Amino acid sequence: MKYKVLVNKEHKIKENYLSKIELVTIKNIDNESIQIEKETYNAYQKLEKFLKTKNVIIGISSAYRSKEYQQEIYDDFVKEYGEEYAKNIVAPVGNSEHHTGLAIDINIKKNGKWPANNKELEKQEPSLRKIHKYLASYGFILRYPKDKENITGYPYEPWHIRYVGKVVAKIIEKENYTLEEYLSNYSGIIIVNKPVDITSFDVVNSISKTLGIKRVGHTGTLDPLATGVLVVTIGKATKIGELLTATYKEYQAGVLLGVDTDTLDITGKIKNTKIVPENLPIESTLNSYKKTYLQEVPIYSAVKVNGKKLYDYARQNKEVTLPKKEVTIKEIKLLETDRNTFTFKTTVSKGCYIRSLIRDIGLSLNTYATMTNLIRTKQGKFTIEEANTLEEIEKGNFKLHKIEDVLDYPKIIVDKNTEQKIRTGQKLPNIYNVEDKVIFLTSSNELLGIYQSENNLLTVWKNFV
Repeated sequence: MKYKVLVNKEHKIKENYLSKIELVTIKNIDNESIQIEKETYNAYQKLEKFLKTKNVIIGISSAYRSKEYQQEIYDDFVKEYGEEYAKNIVAPVGNSEHHTGLAIDINIKKNGKWPANNKELEKQEPSLRKIHKYLASYGFILRYPKDKENITGYPYEPWHIRYVGKVVAKIIEKENYTLEEYLSNYSGIIIVNKPVDITSFDVVNSISKTLGIKRVGHTGTLDPLATGVLVVTIGKATKIGELLTATYKEYQAGVLLGVDTDTLDITGKIKNTKIVPENLPIESTLNSYKKTYLQEVPIYSAVKVNGKKLYDYARQNKEVTLPKKEVTIKEIKLLETDRNTFTFKTTVSKGCYIRSLIRDIGLSLNTYATMTNLIRTKQGKFTIEEANTLEEIEKGNFKLHKIEDVLDYPKIIVDKNTEQKIRTGQKLPNIYNVEDKVIFLTSSNELLGIYQSENNLLTVWKNFV
C-alpha cells in the first residue's frame, strides 16, 4: 500500500509515513548526496540500464525531500517568480510527492551534458516523451501528464515520474488514468481461485495490497480448508455485493464416513467415531437431499445469536441453541466412492453450509460424516475455469469484470439532461418499462448508477458518481 500513497494539494503526507519506508543515499546528476526509497531506486536502476540499450542516458536530479528542503524550494520560487506562480508549480510543505521518496525528477544527458537550468530542462520534453512508453514496465508512471491539470493540480511535467509498482503502473497506462483517477475510479470484480489454508479475508487483504485500493470485499466466505471461486469486489463494486450473493453456488466435496468433529470438517477435534457399515446406500441418500429443508447452522460459523457470533460461543465452550435456516439443494450427484469415503458435487442456494449438509447426509446413513475437502466450482455465472490465482493477480495477469457486465439488468445510455438528473440523485419517470432494476450509462460508457422500479418511478438503488 505504501507505494500507492496519494500525496497532492488535497492530501498531505502522513506524519508516520517515513517509518514505513527505507531511504537509501545516492548521488544525483550534480554529484550531490540525495535520498530515495529503496525499491524505487532498484526499479529506477533497471529502467536506467534498459534505456542505455536505446542510447538514452538518464539521471536523477531530485528524489526525496524533507519538509525543510521543500520549504526552501518554495521560498526560492516565490522570490524569483512570485507567490502566485510558485503555488501552481511547487507543492507546499507536506503536500509534495517528493516527501514520499517515490517521486523522481529525471533528466537526459545530451552531448555529454546535463541541462543547466529550467529552460534547458524544458527543451528535453521531446526526448522525455519518447521514454514515457517504457515507464510502466518498470513500475513508474508519469505523475503529471498533459491535459490532466484539473485532476492532478499541476501542469504537465515530462520529467516527474512516480513509482507505484508494475501492476498499478500498467493499469494506469492502459486506462490513461492519473493516480487520483485510479484510486477513485478503478472498480470491478475479480474472480479468484482461493488457495487452501488461508481465509477469504486474507485474499481480500492480498488484493488490496497489490492494487493499493482500500475498498475491497468479497461475496460468499470460503473456510480456510475450502478452495475455488471467490468473488472479490473492487472499489465501487463493493456496493453491489448483495446482487452477487443472491445466486446458486456449485461445490465439489470430499467426505470421510464414521467420524464426527466439532467443526464438521477434517481440521476439527474428533468428538465421535463409528464403524461404517458396508454397502451403504450413498447415491440414493444423496438423491433424497435434492430438496428444500431446514438446515442447522454449524457452531463454527459467523452467524450471530443474541448479537454474538457462533464461533465465539464455541471457543468459549458455551452452550447455545443453533439456529436453522431454509436451504435448497438444487442438484446433487455422487462422483466416486470408496470404503469409508466418497466425493460428490452439488448446487445449493445462498446460506447453505456444505459441512452441515455432509453431517446431515451422514446421519441419514446412520453414521457420522465429516468434510475432508471442498472446492467451490461456480458462483452464479462465475466458474473456476475463469478464476485467477493470487500469484497471477500479484503479477497483474487477471481480468477485471466491469460492474455493468456482470449484472443481468437492462443497460441504457442516457442523454446529458438525464445524466445530470442521475448525478444529483433525482427520481426518473419509468419510461423504459423497467420491472426490477436498470443500469444507466453515459454516452462514453461511464457507469452512472443503478435505479429500481418503485411506484411507476425509477429511484436510486446505487449511485456510482
